[in-house]
Amino acid sequence: MVKQPIKENSLVLIPLRRDYFLKKFIMKQLTYSLLALILLASCSSSIKRVYVLSKGPATVDEAAKTISAKDGTGHEEKVVNYTDATTTIQLDAPAGKTSVTLTDKGLYVLNVKNDTIIGALQNYTAPKLQQNLLTQEDLKLKIDSLQQLVAGKIVSKEKNFFILPNQVVKITDNLEAIIVTPYHQMRSAEKVDGQAPEVYRFYSIREIRETIGKLEELTKPTTASEPAKK
Repeated sequence: MVKQPIKENSLVLIPLRRDYFLKKFIMKQLTYSLLALILLASCSSSIKRVYVLSKGPATVDEAAKTISAKDGTGHEEKVVNYTDATTTIQLDAPAGKTSVTLTDKGLYVLNVKNDTIIGALQNYTAPKLQQNLLTQEDLKLKIDSLQQLVAGKIVSKEKNFFILPNQVVKITDNLEAIIVTPYHQMRSAEKVDGQAPEVYRFYSIREIRETIGKLEELTKPTTASEPAKK
């Protein structure tokens, strides 16, 4: 039998094995997965988590990057996540109109109250144990620390914060840190792998002055009641 020569420009069908298509499918899926991971990593590496603290409800438009607030009643808070490399937020608050810019990944506190917010990193102690451990010296140290915070003498590099109206401050790189906002109490916080959680407690100036007054009352000496006269 004589084989016919293959003519030029003729179509030749080459049988392909099934595993060829399987390998091609797997490679495509791996490529898509890798692209998804890269996209996820790029977004997570630039997340800016913002605690918006206001007096009365604030209106937050995450897409338009605008926040408006009025001088209402009661403490309100909202948490917003931004993923842009640089985020500029337009503010319309009781302290006036302005803008703030976030450039670094991390956790922020934005104050749109018409009042100063004061806060600090707190060492974890179980509430019951904390009450038992407080001495007169501890109370005096706490009062002194709070008074310095009110006066704005302690700066953020020492993990203490003095946040003026219409100001945003980066608190930490840790997005999972615990933020205890004004007029809230931290009842408990679980340790993770034996490590104390990263907790920041914030107050309004009015609240912190009330706290100083209460602590000062505890430092006053108690007098034993005089015996009844016969």
